[in-house]
Amino acid sequence: QVQLVESGGGLVQAGGSLRLSCAASGRTNSGYTMAWFRQAPGKEREFVIGISWSGGSTYYADSVKGRFTISRDRLKNTMYLQMNSLQPEDTAVYYCALRWGTVVVGTDRYNYWGQGTQVTVSS
Repeated sequence: QVQLVESGGGLVQAGGSLRLSCAASGRTNSGYTMAWFRQAPGKEREFVIGISWSGGSTYYADSVKGRFTISRDRLKNTMYLQMNSLQPEDTAVYYCALRWGTVVVGTDRYNYWGQGTQVTVSS
């Protein structure tokens, strides 16, 4: 029912910036959370940042505080991730996810997932 499409991934040098987008379709209400996860080679998928669609409450992983920011456009049903001061350890496939309810960090709690977009940061 819900479709999530990420865009904006690519290759950047350390210290650079990138903005990811996630467009959602098929929803009937705004009582949900959207979030970004990432998965690096050989590692488990981890929570990065999330936002409550209606209230705007946010939750940040410690590793990205001060560097990444999340925002939303409710009219366009689109979420954005502004990534600044990128470092090689940020290299991963980034996934957009959606759940019904508040922001949580567990991957199992999210109902819908996008296909992922690759972010590669070179030294």
